[in-house]
Amino acid sequence: MVIQKHRIVPHLWFENNAEEAVNFYVSVFEDSRITDVSRFGDAGPGPRGQVMAMGFELEGQRFAAINGGPWANFNGAVSFLIHCETQEEIDRYHGKLAEGGQEQPCGWLTDRFGLTWQVSYARLAKMLTDRDTARAGRVMQAMVQMRKIDIARLDAAYQE
Repeated sequence: MVIQKHRIVPHLWFENNAEEAVNFYVSVFEDSRITDVSRFGDAGPGPRGQVMAMGFELEGQRFAAINGGPWANFNGAVSFLIHCETQEEIDRYHGKLAEGGQEQPCGWLTDRFGLTWQVSYARLAKMLTDRDTARAGRVMQAMVQMRKIDIARLDAAYQE
């Protein structure tokens, strides 16, 4: 009996560019790898040899991807949150993932494949839920003015 590391695995549906997307995501995140690849055969439904499905890990989190055709699209209702400890991490992830995509307010972005990400400061949730509501409010006001999260500005608003 095989025991799986993750019982729940996000499964990403791509029209026909799963291989390109997975290779991109694996290049962005350290400690990441492709775990398996299956390709369409003579029975289809995709072109023979094209990737049908892929398994991959991003920093230990398992994912699956499929080339499923044009019937499903990503939207912002589901996103992946990246907790960053430093501005360098935020700059790196935000820069790579936003390339060819679209930045959104508060550290959110949609990558070139249509997947939505939140590149955020690891301490942000604690700051926004501080018992001192004035502090939390200042942090919220600072954050909503940002595209990419700026830790120094958040910390300054928190310390005012």
